Amino acid sequence: MFPHDANPAGNVFGGEILKQIDVVAGIVAHRHSRKNAVTASIDRVDFLKPVYVGNALILNARLNAVKNSSMEIEVRVEAEDLIKGTKTLTGTALVTSVALDENGRPTHVPKLALKTKEEKQRFAQGIKRMNQRIKEKKRNKAKA
Repeated sequence: MFPHDANPAGNVFGGEILKQIDVVAGIVAHRHSRKNAVTASIDRVDFLKPVYVGNALILNARLNAVKNSSMEIEVRVEAEDLIKGTKTLTGTALVTSVALDENGRPTHVPKLALKTKEEKQRFAQGIKRMNQRIKEKKRNKAKA
């Protein structure tokens, strides 16, 4: 991370980290769907520890669940101190992306091949969160 990514004390802006989370989640969504994918929501973002100027930002993302046109992607953010060689988990996020067809409309995405018990549990938890987000969105629309 560079000085323009941070405040005067050398702490990287949360917005810069969010940008990188959005980029890596978009890549995962695009690779899975083989379609243009857009961010529908970023939620459950936890900034656990600071990232500093001079750290390398390492993001790992995985697809937790898919439903029709939407995908839940979990992102883990680590900061690596390049001098010491240490890595620290600095944040996590859940991103929902939606695949779009050539006309910009939501389109079907491939199912996930779930092989392990852990993958099946993550999928079930992801679907539960996705359904909750849909309920909340409907509730918010009704209030507007």
